[in-house]
Amino acid sequence: MHKIAGFFWLPHIHLNRSYRDHLFRFLFKDKRDLLELYNALNGSDYRDPNALEIVTLEDVIFLKMKNDLSFIIGDRLNLYEHQSTKNPNMPLRGFLYFARQYEGLVAAGKRSLYGNAMVPLPTPQYVVFYNGTEELEDETTLYLSDAFSEGRGSGCLECRCMLLNINRGHNRQLLEKCRRLEEYSEFVSRIYDALSKGMSLKHAIETAMDSCIEEGILKDVLIRQKTEVMHMLLTEFDEKKYKRSVYQDGYEDGVREGEISGFTKGEAAGFTKGEEAGLRKGQAQGREDALRELAQKKASQGKDVATIAAELETDVETIARLLEKETGI
Repeated sequence: MHKIAGFFWLPHIHLNRSYRDHLFRFLFKDKRDLLELYNALNGSDYRDPNALEIVTLEDVIFLKMKNDLSFIIGDRLNLYEHQSTKNPNMPLRGFLYFARQYEGLVAAGKRSLYGNAMVPLPTPQYVVFYNGTEELEDETTLYLSDAFSEGRGSGCLECRCMLLNINRGHNRQLLEKCRRLEEYSEFVSRIYDALSKGMSLKHAIETAMDSCIEEGILKDVLIRQKTEVMHMLLTEFDEKKYKRSVYQDGYEDGVREGEISGFTKGEAAGFTKGEEAGLRKGQAQGREDALRELAQKKASQGKDVATIAAELETDVETIARLLEKETGI
């Protein structure tokens, strides 16, 4: 149980430890970087990272929801998430998350909901950082009540989600105030740039990594943990979806400009089945290559198969197969 600025928090929800870190959360696991992000968003000037209490839930089992970063500072309960798509259900996700946290606060503080004294609660703030391929405004507010049958503003409940576009060229003032967020935005943009030139996902990531290291962008992370970052991106990045999006955007632009020549109506839908199968196979191979590289690195440090499997959050049989395939044992 923790006490922060007059509030108690009890980590009462069971966590699924097999959940893999997303790069966004990985980059902001240092309290100093997270505090800088909070200050940039709120115009505050907190200096002590220890004033920030991280209460991230890796996976809320009862809804299978993933939460990126959750923390309390001062009298605010903050939920920060990263998304590559605009999901209209984000306000509902936030509402359910905050409800569970408030339930924990009340239970941990042994407060009575039926007493005469008001139960104090930290003010919720829900922010989603977006860097997908759909063109969005710098800031969009999503409302829980939009899902109600009577529409926005109806009913007695509301949860607002602030969606911030952090793609290159958007929210420049915010990015300038938080160096880590700015570097993350540029790194992902360079991966998109490389993919748009027809590179494979792995080649695109390697190209973006090399140029960022050379220019001092996320250099500290990419040099020390390059393999881990590669593995995370290969696991999480939806190459097929991105290429479909680029293809569709290009087709629609061509229709508008009257420059379509040689495309049939069926071709406008995307890739052929053979191309889709090739993408799936290539992406799976890329993930396996990255996992093998990580396993080899840990094996060279004298770690046994069981330990490696636990650290990489996969099964012993897979690690044994990858190491056997490499050594020929």
